[in-house]
Amino acid sequence: MSQNEIWTEKYRPTKFEDVVGQQEIIKRVKSLVQSLNIPHLMFAGPAGTGKSTLALIVVKELFGSAWRENYLELNASDERGIDVVRQKVKDFARTKALENIPFKVIFLDEADALTKEAQQALRRTMENYTNTCRFILSCNYSSSIIDPIQSRCVVFRFKLLEKKDVGEVIKKIAEREKLVMAEGTIQSIYEASEGDCRRAINLIQASAAITSQIDSEMINMMASTTKPAGIRIVLDYAIAGDFVNARDRLLDVMLKESVAGPDIIKAIQKEIWNLPVEPEIKVRLTEKTGEAEFRMTEGSDEFVQLQALLASFVLAGQGKST
Repeated sequence: MSQNEIWTEKYRPTKFEDVVGQQEIIKRVKSLVQSLNIPHLMFAGPAGTGKSTLALIVVKELFGSAWRENYLELNASDERGIDVVRQKVKDFARTKALENIPFKVIFLDEADALTKEAQQALRRTMENYTNTCRFILSCNYSSSIIDPIQSRCVVFRFKLLEKKDVGEVIKKIAEREKLVMAEGTIQSIYEASEGDCRRAINLIQASAAITSQIDSEMINMMASTTKPAGIRIVLDYAIAGDFVNARDRLLDVMLKESVAGPDIIKAIQKEIWNLPVEPEIKVRLTEKTGEAEFRMTEGSDEFVQLQALLASFVLAGQGKST
């Protein structure tokens, strides 16, 4: 287990009440657990929002200290073939639980990585062993799960955590680890993590390994993200029609701060709506930003695409069509 995983495990919630940001889901899942009337479950949503944590809490609430003997966790992105379903899953599902609970629990993390053939096999296993086993599936995109499996599950859709939720976790960690957070640090952590609590914890851990005095500068360095202020200067030059200075400042940001093109694109997209231009122009610039990001993803040169994007900003500042 890596140091990041150790920290994440250390601060993983152990009770329903400890989970932040998903109150409605927690309420419904808790009532199912208390009634022992648990169907197959599917937790869908972005990374770092509490899906795996909630699955573990459900199992611990059901089985108490004997949860390990009645729980099988598989990461479907590592073991994604049909043999996993036919062997590991089937062998575990066909045996009865060791406690008073009439079923065991199998947790399939990243289930959207399962091949279609494996999903078809899983569909039959879920149907045949309902009396002795319950499945909890976790995925980022429920659309990647075949319809027959979705219809056998109660689907809970997780949302990205809000700033107050991430802030609550950060403050708890800072207090227990005796860390000093400078003003604005929580905001920087939230922006860098984008609502992913696991990433937020990793950023704090990486910063705490260097110093107990954590500030926004440290978080930005650990996250390897560009400062919005630096991007704003680039865009201000472009909107003012100074393409050369905009390009030079962009090059500084990319080379001196080692920021990748896709990260620059994200920062630009966030800053567009703060520019002093008409809403219609902001919409067109957002579209251009999306085109540049797509071309980068397809393998185009990052700096060429970003220069082309800056040219669009220059034209927009001059009132010309982009």
